[in-house]
Amino acid sequence: MQLNTDWSKTVVIYTPDLPWQGSPAEGVQRRLLERDGEEAARATSVVRYVPGAHFPEHQHPLGEEIFVLTGTFSDETGSYGPGTYLRNPPGSAHAPYSDEGCILFVKLRHFNPRDLQPVRVNMAQARWSSGLVDGLTVLPLADFEGEHTALVRWQPETYFQAHRHYGGEEILVLEGTFADEHGEYPAGTWMRSPHWSAHQPFSKEGCLILVKTGHLPLSADGS
Repeated sequence: MQLNTDWSKTVVIYTPDLPWQGSPAEGVQRRLLERDGEEAARATSVVRYVPGAHFPEHQHPLGEEIFVLTGTFSDETGSYGPGTYLRNPPGSAHAPYSDEGCILFVKLRHFNPRDLQPVRVNMAQARWSSGLVDGLTVLPLADFEGEHTALVRWQPETYFQAHRHYGGEEILVLEGTFADEHGEYPAGTWMRSPHWSAHQPFSKEGCLILVKTGHLPLSADGS
């Protein structure tokens, strides 16, 4: 399957508009955002576990990244509630499940093979830092050889300077409304902007976003 794999194009998707699709595990469904491959694919999805659902043990040859949106997600390493960021490195394996049900944001097979550090961060318990402009606070989640992942909270009426993103930018709006000169993006919006894309973001009502930069191919052919 090839879905949103032209890295030269900006993609904006309001995820609640997408249908839920089945997975190999009963009770686990997905909203597909981008996908390059069949079941073993470089992919970005919103994933839903119904209460009691479980997924068979499996490996992640090129890593897995998870942000828990609602409910409680569990595996052999523990149970993780809303606002938890998980990073399972290349070669890791687990058998995930959810007793109460959960909804996750999941990215598969996009890690640098040298990025081997597992990460577990609960945003409610971590220490946030001041951002580059007044009204921003930032919680760094992962940083490896130019790839950066963070949570960024915008207070109402916060404005950022115009800038470009080497290696692209990807955003999931978790709360409120994020905006730039191209449009407004309410909670549930996922967007991906290509290498050297530029914008001048702001938030009039305030928002919380999950941001990844520096991880996208530098050309449309994936190089």
